[in-house]
Amino acid sequence: MTQPPLGAALPARAPLSAERAVTVLDVVIPVHNEEDDLEGCVRRLHAHLTETFPYGFRITVADNASTDRTPEVSAFLDDTIEEVTAVRLEQKGRGRALRTVWTMSDAPVLAYMDVDLSTDLKALLPLVAPLISGHSDLAIGSRLTGGSRVVRGTKREFISRAYNLILRTGLAARFSDAQCGFKAIRKDVADRLLPLVEDTGWFFDTELLVLAERAGLRIHEVPVDWIDDPDSSVHIIRTATDDLRGVWRIGRALATGTLPLDRLRRPFGDDPRDRVVPGVPRGLARQAVGFCLVGAVSTCLYLALYSLFRTGMGAQGANALALLLSAVANTAANRRLTFGVRGRDRAFRHQAQGLVVFAIGLALTSGSLAALSLASGSPSHGTEVAVLITANLAATALRFLLLRAWVFAPFSDDVSGSSC
Repeated sequence: MTQPPLGAALPARAPLSAERAVTVLDVVIPVHNEEDDLEGCVRRLHAHLTETFPYGFRITVADNASTDRTPEVSAFLDDTIEEVTAVRLEQKGRGRALRTVWTMSDAPVLAYMDVDLSTDLKALLPLVAPLISGHSDLAIGSRLTGGSRVVRGTKREFISRAYNLILRTGLAARFSDAQCGFKAIRKDVADRLLPLVEDTGWFFDTELLVLAERAGLRIHEVPVDWIDDPDSSVHIIRTATDDLRGVWRIGRALATGTLPLDRLRRPFGDDPRDRVVPGVPRGLARQAVGFCLVGAVSTCLYLALYSLFRTGMGAQGANALALLLSAVANTAANRRLTFGVRGRDRAFRHQAQGLVVFAIGLALTSGSLAALSLASGSPSHGTEVAVLITANLAATALRFLLLRAWVFAPFSDDVSGSSC
């Protein structure tokens, strides 16, 4: 199958063909020394898909460096069941096995599950349905979300939840279960995402999900019924150590911006926020977020300047000077970051209009200080700051409306369509 160019962006999502004769789903079962469980697992999965799955499917056994009879069992299943394919890899690693098979596969939806079938197979169709319909990019079974029903020991429960907490705090992940062996991905997403995933072992899942989430792709979560396999061959301590190393590596790469996540962006028009809706200005949500971020920084700058100037002058003078300097910086930052205006064209005009907006803010804050002085005579510094914060919140809301509707109005149509 022809691979997309390395820098190619993702195409728009579209529902897949419902033809039964077309192979829509490729379910990969990565195995290492599973001669006892493999045949029963494959036959059970095959029976389930035959009876319940309304599309064409394939089951691929990915044997990664087994040293027992697993290759022979895989070959036997390949020969006796039409929908089963066996692939042999000479190097161990679940991530390596999935990368190899998913890269070779021609199915538009790719999935994998552990050989022990700890996850109830009734969740398989809900897992892949959002990918087939074009709703989502990836789907994961979750043992930690509401509605899941899980039977496992205290030790594994603690490790799983602790790892999830590490991902949420260290990588700001929002998905609930990275390591459940029950996942699916659209082929077009896998073709772009897999070259960015470095891990070849158990951290493969986490890295895949973190990169997809940071690129803005949609991850669908399915609550599952899951029963722990007490005979699992997974080495918990070694796996946990490798996962922590992976978290550090990904966190560092995200912090330094070395991951080309723009390769995973959906095209303009795929997101409903791209559409023109009567009565709803385009780009409003993105601009509001950008304005809030700039506002938070400029407010801190304003308060720092006010506290500095207040030591050598009165409250009104300190407020005016601090507000003037922070307003100039705020207008410049909003011009470039919030409204996407680049170059020197109309820069002076924008600053002049920004000063008018500044004057309105000055009137609000100065009026608040004057009212405070009339009400309490000699207010404390802390009271002055609290009043100024309140007045600035009102001034900030008015400032956003004026910047959007007046200062940068001629450019709003040009820049609002550039964001998803």
